[in-house]
Amino acid sequence: MFGTLNNYLSSVHRAWTNGDGDTLASYISLKDKHIMNRNLYVESPENAVGRLLESPIDEILCAHLKVLYYLGLEPRDFMQAYKYQSQCIQSVVKMLQQLKEENWCLPVMYTACLDLRILAQRCEEMGNSSKPGEILEKAADCLMSCFRVCAADNRSSDSETKRLGMLNLVCQLFKVYFRINKLHLCKPLIRAIDSSAFKDMFPLPERITYKYFVGRKAMFDSDYKSADEFLSFAFKHCPKNFPRNKRLILIYLVPVKMLLGFLPKKHILERYDVLQFHELAEALKEGNVRKFDDVIQRHEIFFIKCGIYLLVEKLKFIVYRNLFKKVYLIKQTHQLDLNAFATALQFVGETDMTIDETHCIVANLIFEGKIKGYISHSHNKLVVSKQNPFPPLNTVS
Repeated sequence: MFGTLNNYLSSVHRAWTNGDGDTLASYISLKDKHIMNRNLYVESPENAVGRLLESPIDEILCAHLKVLYYLGLEPRDFMQAYKYQSQCIQSVVKMLQQLKEENWCLPVMYTACLDLRILAQRCEEMGNSSKPGEILEKAADCLMSCFRVCAADNRSSDSETKRLGMLNLVCQLFKVYFRINKLHLCKPLIRAIDSSAFKDMFPLPERITYKYFVGRKAMFDSDYKSADEFLSFAFKHCPKNFPRNKRLILIYLVPVKMLLGFLPKKHILERYDVLQFHELAEALKEGNVRKFDDVIQRHEIFFIKCGIYLLVEKLKFIVYRNLFKKVYLIKQTHQLDLNAFATALQFVGETDMTIDETHCIVANLIFEGKIKGYISHSHNKLVVSKQNPFPPLNTVS
């Protein structure tokens, strides 16, 4: 593609002059086919670029060509490529500031920021940082410099404001912060988007990604109702021709739904290859502690790899709650001997459970609102409410 370096630069100049952001973005993308042209692998392109291009696009192109040069070496030098991609972002910031009244250049920013994040991830994978996450954190600082410029654009024209680029950057930053486990850095970004007048105007794919990450954060914050809302939006609106993404959303949505008392349908789990949750759901429904522990043990690697092991462990209290509800339905009394619960626990596999441990489980269920009642220690009984003693889990705050 392009043949010579001059042909390439002439095409860049034409796109820049015409304000064609999408075409210009493709010319600096590391996913575009022009990167296969070895005539563009130039270690010192400043003179050639300076003859055809003006500032700030000349600086962006110089950095991009240097990235191509270092990625074209054998072996590829990802660290140097990352360094010059960072310089590219600095020049993009300059471009955003220079084009004060226009936002056609936003696709260029999106592309440069995406490539920076991917290069930073590759450097991390190759062990180029002195401590894990260091390179990605520095990459996030570069992305934030773009975000600040976009967020500071206070022009009233909806169609020309750079604030329309905020959500794309937030999604990139979320991917970094989740990878380096610094979720607290997401809070100011969430506030910025939620307070934005453009929050319903952002492209749907960006809103899906945003809801997915905000839903995961709510999940880690134990705000399961919000997590359900955000992840459900992401799953519902994610196109069917992206089954991998729908599966990824479902991995977090299903345990959140289960914590709220909604059990998944088997055909949905089969479609997206997450039948591990069907076995969990069966154990929950039955109040079968032994079966629940067996499922956790057999699929432990899957749950740990997905980052939901601790969340799934929390489901055990729902297993206890459903088991105790069965005891209540059998006994048909509002004053339940705690020894009956201890016997039920032993029957479903908790053979080492003492009466004191049974008391603790019941007390926790009362504290969490999963049982309405109180423990009478003098009589060793659980006294439950005569109205709705086991309230639906989705009503528990």
